[in-house]
Amino acid sequence: MANPGGTFSVLGTDVIIRGDVEASADLHVDGKVIGNIACASLVQGEDSRIEGEIKAETARLSGEVQGTIAVRNLVVLKTAQINGDVSYDTLTIEQGASVEGRFAPLSAKSGQAAKPAAAKDKDADGQHGLSLAG
Repeated sequence: MANPGGTFSVLGTDVIIRGDVEASADLHVDGKVIGNIACASLVQGEDSRIEGEIKAETARLSGEVQGTIAVRNLVVLKTAQINGDVSYDTLTIEQGASVEGRFAPLSAKSGQAAKPAAAKDKDADGQHGLSLAG
């Protein structure tokens, strides 16, 4: 988790939020959010749905997302279904994940949406990271 202090918030399976969610802590979403999410670290449950923009330092997505994603370190698990453009510094996609949209490094998005706080454009070798997990 991005927050070593151990603070996190959970939106349970029975929760539906209509509106934007901002959290200074880490966020775990198992329910449904119809709105934008901005947080330090996001973990999305398999049965959850997010309809809106996601901005975070790190995210681990395994549910359904309808909207744009701007995340420094992104992991898309095999159960994820994403429909929207994805901006990242490092990206891991498990085999079986469904992504419908464009991929671009965060640095290519300059002038559009602001990057998550303290985001670095490139790894130690000066390259953007992309990996496919089996």
